[in-house]
Parts: sequence; C-alpha cells; structure tokens
Amino acid sequence: MQIKKSEKASLEGNKLVYMLMGLVLVLSLCYVALEWTQKEVTTYDQPVDDFGLVEEELDEIQQTQQETPPPPPPPAVQEVEVLNVVEDNVETESIEVNSEDDKDVEIEVAPPVEVVEEEEPEDVIFVVVESMPEFPGGPQAMYKFLGENIKYPVIAQENGIQGRVVCQFTVNKDGSLVDIEVVRSGGDASLDKEAVRVIKSMPKWKAGKQRGKPVRVKYTLPVNFKLQ
Repeated sequence: MQIKKSEKASLEGNKLVYMLMGLVLVLSLCYVALEWTQKEVTTYDQPVDDFGLVEEELDEIQQTQQETPPPPPPPAVQEVEVLNVVEDNVETESIEVNSEDDKDVEIEVAPPVEVVEEEEPEDVIFVVVESMPEFPGGPQAMYKFLGENIKYPVIAQENGIQGRVVCQFTVNKDGSLVDIEVVRSGGDASLDKEAVRVIKSMPKWKAGKQRGKPVRVKYTLPVNFKLQ
C-alpha cells in the first residue's frame, strides 16, 4: 500500500517564514535587554559652581591656601664699601702722634748657646769607623812590604811547615802600631814570632777617623807563610 502525502499538509513551504519570525523575535529581546538600564541621578543640597565644586569644598581649598606660609624674603644685599683711591700728587691730611705716650721697649737678647762637642775618651778603641786606618800607599804597598821583609823561619822551612798567622793590633791616633798579638796561630811558634816581628817593623799608618777626628782603631791582619 502506497502512502500519499497532501501538498497542503506539507510544512516545507512555510519553513523560511518561520525562520525569519524567530530571528526577529530574538533580535527584539536582545535590544530590550540592552536598553533596560537604570541611571543614577545625584542630587546636591547645595549649589554647585561652574567646575562642579560644592561650597564646602571651596571653603576647604581657600582655608589651605590661607594656611600656606608665604615664601621667605630675599637675602639682604650687602653694601660694598667704596674705597677712594688718592693719587700720589694729592696732599692728604697729616696725623700727629704724641711722642709722650710712647714708652721705651727693652728687648733682651738671650746669649748664644755654646754647643759642646763630646770628646771621645783617650782609651776608647773602635773596631769600625768612618775612615779605617791604612798602610802608607794602600793595601798593595802593604803586601809588597810583607813579601820583601818576611824571613821564613829555617826550622819551619826544613820541616815543611806553612800556614796563615792572624795578627791583631791597635793603630793609634798618630799612626803607630801597639798591642800586637797573635789571635790565630799558623801551626808553628816560629811563624807566629816572625809575623809579629814584621808588623812591628812597619812604618806609621794613616790613622783612622771618626767624625773627622783621628781615633784609635783595632785592626786585624792575616800573614801567609807559603813554601815555593
């Protein structure tokens, strides 16, 4: 059996009309919802000026302006004293000074202080001074003197004894040599005696000086004995 449809009963022909009506209804509801607002109206009991301020606010502003202290006054200008320059050829007023008021002033000058230099005692013997004592002509002349005046002891020469004798002595202020002694033996008494003898035969030395003055100085001199 076939199902027959009536063209009048079909709703497809009015579909567009129903869609447009629904769209109009939705737009109307949206417009009403947007326009449905409440406006707040503010009323003032007191009159308002052109800037929208109430009289009470104006009074507070004026009061604060009155309470603000005025700026400090500018500093006073100092007066500059003007000096009158007088030329050399202009006569000026003379000032008289009473000589009676002047009093004699006595100035006492202290006597000069004498600087007494401390003198070194005669018995002081230095070990190191500013200018050490020296053999006449210098060290080379001294070694030449020793080589020419030393006589090798025969006993030590026969026994093949050689060594170094260290002697010590004092050079006086006049250059003379005193207190000659052996502080280290050369290994044989004959060598020690010969070293002392040669030193005693030396001429006067150039005295040592301290602060520009001659002083007594202790001097140490080694004497070598060597067989050739």
